[in-house]
Amino acid sequence: MNFPHPMMAPVIELALRAGEAILPFWRAGVAVTAKSDDSPVTAADLAAHHVIAAGLAALAPDIPVLSEEDADIPQAVRAGWQRWWLVDPLDGTKEFISGSEEFTVNIALVENGRVVFGVVSMPTSGRYYVGGARLGAWRGDTGGTPQAIRVRDVPGPGEAFTVVASRRHSSPEQERLLNGLSASLGELQLANIGSSLKFCLLAEGAADCYPRLAPTSQWDTAAAQGVLEGAGGEVLDLNGEAFSYPARESLLNGFFLALPAKAAWRPKLLELARA
Repeated sequence: MNFPHPMMAPVIELALRAGEAILPFWRAGVAVTAKSDDSPVTAADLAAHHVIAAGLAALAPDIPVLSEEDADIPQAVRAGWQRWWLVDPLDGTKEFISGSEEFTVNIALVENGRVVFGVVSMPTSGRYYVGGARLGAWRGDTGGTPQAIRVRDVPGPGEAFTVVASRRHSSPEQERLLNGLSASLGELQLANIGSSLKFCLLAEGAADCYPRLAPTSQWDTAAAQGVLEGAGGEVLDLNGEAFSYPARESLLNGFFLALPAKAAWRPKLLELARA
């Protein structure tokens, strides 16, 4: 199909090729080393990074790349960028190491701190998600025709209000928020899934809310935020402002809330998150 942004299709192909570079290492007893922040890095991360870095340089040599595996770029340099690629070559490294299928390749185009579009691909299945604000969002499978996806503003008949939570990361603040949502909206159903797939569940209308009151990095969220925004969702900071990616010194994100943009319970969610 003809996507509305000229770089969407080639970036999808690049994300799928990066996934192919990852798969030989999956469930193969791959060696794991630790980065300076003690998070794991594997040969698979680096293989995918090299595929993506070379592919993006060929696609758009004038656009710099900020990748989890090449993030040691001074803030003074990044502050001069107007457009850049924000990349996680293998999101969900701990899931990958454990043998789970819940890991992804994330590639986002960012302009002046806002996501233009993002691609999230699943190496084990060949499924991908692509989208951007005012561009739309799609879910596709290798060799198939992409299908448009859309958030749900309210759960359907007989469906519970579903909150996406991380398998591995929570916090006391997040637990308080979940308790408050349950008191306000009724019993919650929790959907536990790894990596940036949490945003994609919202984007395809399979869940309602993803609050993250625990640490993430910019490359963890940008691509899937693009998908969610294209599907009619939004990502907010705790002040209710649109979540962005300024060229600040730290590459860690603040807390955020992902939800349908037209959700009637939006004010309540913000109230609970600030409590």
